Amino acid sequence: MPAPPIIALVDCNNFYVSCERVFAPRLEHRPVIVLSNNDGCVVARSNEAKALGIGMAVPEFTVRQIIKKHDVQVLSSNYALYADMSQRVMEVLEQFCPDLERYSIDEAFLSLNGFRSRHLCEYAQSIRATVKQWTGIPVSIGVADTKTLAKVAGRIAKRGGGVSVITRSDEKELASLSVSDVWGIGPAYARSLGQHGIMTALQLRQADNQFIKKQMGIVGLRLVMELRGIACLELEQCPVPKQGITCSRAFSRMLSSRDELEEAVSSYVTRAAEKLRAEHLAVRRLTVFVQTNEFKNVPQHNASTTLRLPMATDTTHELIRAALACLRNIYRKGFEYRKAGVMLTELVPIGQVQADLFDGQDTTQNRGRARKLMTALDSVNARFGSGTLQYASSGIERTWKTQFQKRSPAYTTDWKQLPLVG
Repeated sequence: MPAPPIIALVDCNNFYVSCERVFAPRLEHRPVIVLSNNDGCVVARSNEAKALGIGMAVPEFTVRQIIKKHDVQVLSSNYALYADMSQRVMEVLEQFCPDLERYSIDEAFLSLNGFRSRHLCEYAQSIRATVKQWTGIPVSIGVADTKTLAKVAGRIAKRGGGVSVITRSDEKELASLSVSDVWGIGPAYARSLGQHGIMTALQLRQADNQFIKKQMGIVGLRLVMELRGIACLELEQCPVPKQGITCSRAFSRMLSSRDELEEAVSSYVTRAAEKLRAEHLAVRRLTVFVQTNEFKNVPQHNASTTLRLPMATDTTHELIRAALACLRNIYRKGFEYRKAGVMLTELVPIGQVQADLFDGQDTTQNRGRARKLMTALDSVNARFGSGTLQYASSGIERTWKTQFQKRSPAYTTDWKQLPLVG
């Protein structure tokens, strides 16, 4: 009989804050929060900030008294830095285990098959120490027989020690874990299970199979089996192809001019097209939407429209042309818009794009030139920085652009902003 799998969950602690602390040691042991776009809501907190009662996703203005009283350090999101630091952490983890699933920007599952139990804790501590030494990012590691139990072990590791190894026979931790804190149990399932007296992870594990299948379907039954130590969820080492790409932002100020909205939509399309080409995909369906501010007592107009393209494409100027046509259909003069965005759906691999029946030789040659143009555009922007080359329709000044008043430098992705050692 084959040995059961051993899964480790590596979770970066307070990831956004930890990235900032790597390059600003003065933030160590101080309360720190990171804000969302336009410095609106709290999206990351240090342990010190959590201890002060600052909640997750709360608007910044609601905690300003706490910020002022306790000298909380406030930072704008720096997503380029966080993405780069995430890549560095994953590369370190791959040195220890090539069988790795990148679950999120700050989490990864590792397969530790082949390690004996008495070595697991020691090996996990070695991984943790190396990640900290090579990247500066502290991590917690939970080790168990299944991915769901590894999630439970990860919660324990965060409480102290940094590493936790649990087995399928460990009932104490499951008995103290609320069912709502089990990976994959959302609020609706938690309420439904609670109505049937299932309040803890242990009670969920002990529940009748037929009852779970009736309440939660086969997915819920797999989760329960995972809590019992029976692996049902394998590592996903090959990322599932994207089903869609969305790019949207709230503006730094309300926009009523169609020209400015066109600049914003062109900018969002450009970014979405870059993501398309990075994934080697093309798009067949494009949606554009605009929104006013529903929280203000002003005339409201929320609208969207979808266009199916005659042929799947990854070419920026084709998508900009289509998006601006959509915008002109839904724009209404006299309204103040706070947000706009584009969604790309019906994605297909670029190598599987079928030519249109009415594509002539001239059109085919144009598509060939367009592909060369996109390759050159992406190469220049990758080498000299995003936005080095851009379409004029995206605007120059972009006064509507999302504001990050307290953003730290791009320490690792911009030559001009590299940290200096004096």
